Amino acid sequence: MIPHSRPTLGEEEAEAARRVVLSGQLAQGREVAAFEEEVAGFIGRRYGVAVASGTAALHLGLLALGIGTGDRVLMPSYVCTALLHATWSLGARPVLADIDLATRNLDPGGAARRAGLVRAVILPHMFGLPAAVEEFLRLGVPLIEDCAMSIGAEKDGRKAGSTGELAICSFYATKVLCAGGEGGMVLTDSAELAERVRTLREYDGLPADRLRFNYKMTDLAAAIGRVQLRRVGEFVARRRALAALYQQVLREVAVDRPPNGQGHIYHRFVIRLPGRADELIEALERRQITARHPVFRPLHRELGEPDAAYPNTATAHAGDVSLPLYPTLKDAEALAVAGAVREALAMELRPG
Repeated sequence: MIPHSRPTLGEEEAEAARRVVLSGQLAQGREVAAFEEEVAGFIGRRYGVAVASGTAALHLGLLALGIGTGDRVLMPSYVCTALLHATWSLGARPVLADIDLATRNLDPGGAARRAGLVRAVILPHMFGLPAAVEEFLRLGVPLIEDCAMSIGAEKDGRKAGSTGELAICSFYATKVLCAGGEGGMVLTDSAELAERVRTLREYDGLPADRLRFNYKMTDLAAAIGRVQLRRVGEFVARRRALAALYQQVLREVAVDRPPNGQGHIYHRFVIRLPGRADELIEALERRQITARHPVFRPLHRELGEPDAAYPNTATAHAGDVSLPLYPTLKDAEALAVAGAVREALAMELRPG
C-alpha cells in the first residue's frame, strides 16, 4: 500500500533529538528561541513566536488582534476545521466565503462581498499555492496568512507569510516541515503583537490578571524543526519534481490537474474528477493506493449552510482527490499512482 502522506525524517533529525534529550533541557529554551529566529528570517518577518500547534497559533493570533465575543472572522469554506475551532474558542463568529475553483484559494470577489463588519480575515494558501494577498489587503482589515501548507512557497518575489499583519505556521508531522509531530508559530513584523502572543502562550512567572495558556513548544520539537527548516529547499524541489511527473503522465487523462508554476510547492497534488471523488478514492484503494479528500468536509456544511451559497466549494469537494506526494515518495511509486488513476478511469470510471 502506498500511503497518502508521511513525514520526511532522517539521521540529522534523530541526532538533533538525541542531543536535546542528553542535554536535559527538553522544555522551551534555547532551541525554541533559535527556531523562532530562523523561521522568521526564512519567511522575511521580524518576529516569530513558537507554540504547540497550528491551531494554537491561530487562536493566539486572533486573540492578539483583539478578536473576542461576537466579532466576525472571514475565512474560506474549503479548509480544515482548525479555523472554526480557533474562532469559536474566542466566542467569535465565522463568516464563510467561496473559493476560486481554479486555485482552491479564497475568492477575492466573494470575500469582498462578505467583508462588511468583519474584524479579521484568515487567508490559507491552499495546498501550497500562494494566494493573491494584495487583493485581501485592500479589504482594510487585519489579514492572517495561514501558511500551514505553504512554507517555502513564493510569489512575485515574496514568500507566503511575509505580508499579512500576522502569519501562522503548522509543523504537524505531514506538513512541509515537521517539528517532532506537532508545533506551530505566529509570525509578524509588529513587536507589540509578538509580545502579546508571547505573554499569552504561557503563565509561569506571569501575573494571573488575564486568561493565559500552556501553548509552549518544546526544545525537542524545535531542534527537529531547525533541521527540517534547513531542508525546505530540498523538500520543495522534490515535491515539484513529483508534481511535474504527475502532470506529464496524467496530461491526457480526463481529470482537472492543479495549476503549474505560480509559486506552487505542492503540499498536496489535487486532481478533480467532477462529482466522482469518492468513486476514484475507492478505486485507488483497491489498487493499494491511499488517496484522500483534501478537505474532510467544507465548513459551510459543518455550520448547516446550503451548498448553493458556496457552489465552487461544493464542486471541489465532490470531485477533488489528493494523490500521494511527499519527498520520500519514489518515482516508481508516483508512476504506480498515476498508472492506477489511468487504469481506474479507463476500466471503472468511464464517462456517462
